[in-house]
Amino acid sequence: MLNCLQMRTDDQNDQTPMKGKAIISELRVKFAEKNWNETFQLVRRCMEKSRDESKPCEPLVRSLERLQEEFNVSSMNATKSRLETIAKQQGMGFHINEATCYLTADLFYVEVLLLPCGAVQEVKVASHGESPAPSESLLQLLRSKHFADFSVKLGGLFAQYNIPGDNEIKLKLLASLQYLGKDLQQLSLFPRLESAFREPKFCDPQVDMINNGRVGHLIAGKEDSPLTVQFYVPPTDGAETLDSHLDPVIQAAQVTVGVSDMTHKLQMASVILQPPQLDPQGHPVFVPASEASNEALPACFLLRLQPAITMVTSLFQKLSQITDVAVPSVDLQWAPLPKLLMRGSPSANSHCETLDNDETLVRVPLPGGETHTYILPRGAWDVPAHRAAVLDSVPFTQPAHVPALLELLRHQCAINTLLSSCVTAQFASPGSVCDMHFEVRPESDTSFSVTFLRPDTDSLAVLLVNVLNPHQITCSLFGATSDPSMDEYISSVITRCMSVPETMRTLYSRLKQITSVPLCAGHRATTEAENDGSAPSSAAVMDNNRGPAAFCQTAAVPEDGFGVSASAVSAAKSELLPEINASTSANPYTFAPGAVFPHCVGTNGQMSVNL
Repeated sequence: MLNCLQMRTDDQNDQTPMKGKAIISELRVKFAEKNWNETFQLVRRCMEKSRDESKPCEPLVRSLERLQEEFNVSSMNATKSRLETIAKQQGMGFHINEATCYLTADLFYVEVLLLPCGAVQEVKVASHGESPAPSESLLQLLRSKHFADFSVKLGGLFAQYNIPGDNEIKLKLLASLQYLGKDLQQLSLFPRLESAFREPKFCDPQVDMINNGRVGHLIAGKEDSPLTVQFYVPPTDGAETLDSHLDPVIQAAQVTVGVSDMTHKLQMASVILQPPQLDPQGHPVFVPASEASNEALPACFLLRLQPAITMVTSLFQKLSQITDVAVPSVDLQWAPLPKLLMRGSPSANSHCETLDNDETLVRVPLPGGETHTYILPRGAWDVPAHRAAVLDSVPFTQPAHVPALLELLRHQCAINTLLSSCVTAQFASPGSVCDMHFEVRPESDTSFSVTFLRPDTDSLAVLLVNVLNPHQITCSLFGATSDPSMDEYISSVITRCMSVPETMRTLYSRLKQITSVPLCAGHRATTEAENDGSAPSSAAVMDNNRGPAAFCQTAAVPEDGFGVSASAVSAAKSELLPEINASTSANPYTFAPGAVFPHCVGTNGQMSVNL
């Protein structure tokens, strides 16, 4: 306690240190025989008599907080004091009526009923004009004496009801928000479009609703939590990845209101036509704007994204085209999309390197000890068309905007999921062996290419990944095989697992199967002739998922490494689609062989590079 007060004394006596020490010495003597309760009450009285009424004395606030951390909450008074401090920290009022504490704000209050021993009997939350409703989450936090978590939860509740404006505007915005919530609930009951993408039959119904529902999966708002929309979760289809044991991150958004520099017409009643109807295109019919009950208010609705989403420039601009409301961009910091995705993953930094030519290398470990290295040329990604920013909220003014906004956000989430899979590694063992190298380049705002070395030769192949929409991803393979079914097969793989490394491993195994079959078959025939009709050689046995059991090489590999010829790159590039050839780079797949694929083939033909 005295150490805390000394901070205050030192602040006021920077030029008189001896005087400050004398004051502390006197305080130590004066309060040597005081108990915790008396000291605690003293600090509270000092806080209430702050010289600046607009701002409590910061050193005393810190002192009180430290005292409370040490003070055992075992009485009613102690619990009341702790709740009072928390209320003041969140900018709320605090009132006591016998055994009941009230933490109050303009549009809601929290009611805490205490027992004589200081334990919490019940916690209720009441929004303006509503009867108090029990809050199990807040009750459990207080009963467990998790006061810090309770303070955080209360802060979120305060932010939920922190509606801008005077009391009259606050009440109107709260009513408008409630009408919006009811309309979104009704939209969720409309049948989906017949042409809407359907998840596989084995897909979890909730995952299907999250990814394909008109308004995702709605979690009804309560007094202690706002209406929440869950709208994207990566479908894994049981993909074998190192982090498959982790729960997937569900992209969600809280529906609330926020201040706006301009006035917007917000609904003051339901805007869905009654009885509910669908237009010829299968979309819900809304009440005409001229007939809708609305009011011009200096605010707009918000989708508060949890977590925030990294969006590229083109998709960011489409948000405003849907809503006619400008998305604030003053404070946004723009950077290459992969850089922002890696910044959001702490594990990526420990597996990322930057070469002298500004190319970023990321090592991605896979099950079975296999490791991929992905190269992302900075010059290709650091251009205006492929720069992005982290967005934490999206403004809108009507429920009709929500389905289109969610589809756009899902589109970006699908792109981010694929790119994150090859730039945000979970972990990699020290000195891990590099099995394969890949270069990832952007081709448009919704597509990218992956260049890799073919398993049968020293030439390169290119996989073009095009995210047409959040439900349709197509792949086109160039320079590797003439099998027309390969594109469809790889497209289905990447759609199911949403992982570039898993897709490339599957593709590489399939290509090894294709190139190994003729040679292995001939070898088997020779063996059978030599053995006069004996059983087939096991070298011909194939595993559809892992490639051939025995890899029959069709090309000799130099012992000191391999060369990547410019002609191989040109051959792959010549087969690309027109939009790829029209890339801003004169030759997007040309790079120095040593920089991208260093000499990493040993005498056993295995790629092994220590990065």
